[in-house]
Amino acid sequence: MSTARHSPARSIAAHAVLATYTVIALFPVFVIVVNAFKSRKAIFRTPLEFPNAETFSLVGFETVLKQGDFLLYFQNSFVVTVVSLFMVLLFGAMAAFALAEYRFKGNSLMGLYLALGIMIPIRLGTVAILQMMAASGLVNTLTSLILVYTAQGLPLAIFILSEFMRQVSDDLKNAGRIDGLSEYRIFFRLVLPLVRPAMATVAVFTMIPIWNDLWFPLILAPAEATKTITLGAQVFIGQFVTNWNAVLAALSLAILPVLILYLIFSRQLIRGITSGAVK
Repeated sequence: MSTARHSPARSIAAHAVLATYTVIALFPVFVIVVNAFKSRKAIFRTPLEFPNAETFSLVGFETVLKQGDFLLYFQNSFVVTVVSLFMVLLFGAMAAFALAEYRFKGNSLMGLYLALGIMIPIRLGTVAILQMMAASGLVNTLTSLILVYTAQGLPLAIFILSEFMRQVSDDLKNAGRIDGLSEYRIFFRLVLPLVRPAMATVAVFTMIPIWNDLWFPLILAPAEATKTITLGAQVFIGQFVTNWNAVLAALSLAILPVLILYLIFSRQLIRGITSGAVK
């Protein structure tokens, strides 16, 4: 009785906490987007106010579209992110399935080896990576970024997905084998649909660092034809003068793909994060 009596209050409290965290998380996005439509003076005088007839200005977006090839930067970021994400999910899921499904000598050691990438930042090997890409003729190509980001995202993908793969019923997989399904069909038709929440979680946590990264585009692909959107936005940041209107406008446009991805995968993302937390 007491649980039923207090459940509405707990529900209200949970919604209040969720709303608070949402406001805190979206506040920086709000500041960026609102100030992107203001004049330079208004950005510094009233940064938290909505633009009005006096402060409204599109000069930042006009500068972004005129100075530099912003559409090309956006296209490069989109190609690198989508291809890297596809490879991380595909190869990460296959490796996780192998580790979870097949017992062999060194299974645990192999899982630990693959998980080392989570603990050791890939940026520590920047010099070696640059030398490798230069020797392969891949400097100033999107391929170099795709390879690096795939290697960067695989450890976390394997670590998360392998735990979910172990929760898939063995009876279901054995029934598929009895029906004559190959291991590939069992993987793609039976296992992957059941771990979609985990795939969505990995996709979101992999996509955001790739889309926002500045380090590897600056080192491996700084040419005008291969600049990403984050690197392209640095054009408006100078040593002594910064065009804040253009910077905020570029950041506002760069935020859109992340928000769209969250809206698409939000339900699966929440299911993936909370899976196993409540029985």
